[in-house]
Amino acid sequence: MPVISTNTSANSALRYLNINSDEQTSALNKVASGSRITRASDDAAGLAVATKLQSDVAVLGQAATNASHGSAVLETADGGLSAISDVLERMKVLCAEAASGAVGTDELAYIQSEYDTLVDEIDLIVTTTTFNGTSLLDGGYSADFLVGTASTDIISVALGDASSATLSGGADVAGTVGATLLDTVNTAIDTVAGMRADVGAMESQFNYHSTQISSSEENLDAAQSAIADCDVAEAQSEFSSAQVKTNAAIAALASANSMPQQLLQLLQ
Repeated sequence: MPVISTNTSANSALRYLNINSDEQTSALNKVASGSRITRASDDAAGLAVATKLQSDVAVLGQAATNASHGSAVLETADGGLSAISDVLERMKVLCAEAASGAVGTDELAYIQSEYDTLVDEIDLIVTTTTFNGTSLLDGGYSADFLVGTASTDIISVALGDASSATLSGGADVAGTVGATLLDTVNTAIDTVAGMRADVGAMESQFNYHSTQISSSEENLDAAQSAIADCDVAEAQSEFSSAQVKTNAAIAALASANSMPQQLLQLLQ
């Protein structure tokens, strides 16, 4: 029924114009942001899952850094232990040399002097083997490294005491060089070898876990992308469709607004 007091057609055209304009804006926001979810109403459940995945990816990135720090600590400790092992090897040779009946008093004094210097060198290596200002080989180093997204994803690192006073099961490797010290030095060598084996095992654990972290990070990132990232081609298609409908609604609204004027011509 043609009327001039209420323009129902214009109201309807305006409603569709608003709807189409919102669709056009939403599609444009997706293209511009690169995200399928630009507001919670787009996909509330997807947003919740994507947010958790994104936070896990961020934590895994730090966990990878933590694992790298752990490996660096162990590499530093192993370097110090390797140097101590070399020193002990020379000390063992000196013990064997001093046990020869062909060595005179003067030579024994020289051997003892070198041996004592090497004992001091062990302690110097222990003192200077540090990471970020923390001593690693004095028996006091113990630390936890978070290598996952849960508080239980921990690798604990504890390093033993490699000082000369405790190397041989608590027996000082210092003393009068000769056959009597040979067993003590041998025990010290075994102690250091065991410490290096423990360090190697922990370092291997960090290396394997770093690989697992990288795989998890990649998979979670892909899952988060599948949920939240925008399909640009699809969003552009939605934008083009909404743009056409918006233009059509504008034309329809213009036409509807002209209808009362056309009706008034009937009264002339």
